[in-house]
Amino acid sequence: MTFVVTENCIKCKYTDCVEVCPVDCFYEGPNFLVIHPDECIDCALCEPECPAEAIFSEDELPDDQKAFLELNTELAEVWPNITEKKDPPADAEEWDGKPGKLEYLER
Repeated sequence: MTFVVTENCIKCKYTDCVEVCPVDCFYEGPNFLVIHPDECIDCALCEPECPAEAIFSEDELPDDQKAFLELNTELAEVWPNITEKKDPPADAEEWDGKPGKLEYLER
């Protein structure tokens, strides 16, 4: 099983989760983070660290976020690994909680 980064991370991209990951399974795109499902050890340390509440256990993924499991898998293969916390985008708070952000995902 794995944890999955979902839609609310798009354009928020807080990286608090990255620092607590013991296996460095986060990967960074221009405006989104993903978790590599083959590297995640299901420790659950990242989930409570996400200010945007965008990380879910695969077993608890909301129905409207299930496509993000495949998206995390796909993008973790091409994006670079991230292991240190960075400053969030200046407008992250404005984007937190906005619906329909998938169209803004930059690959």
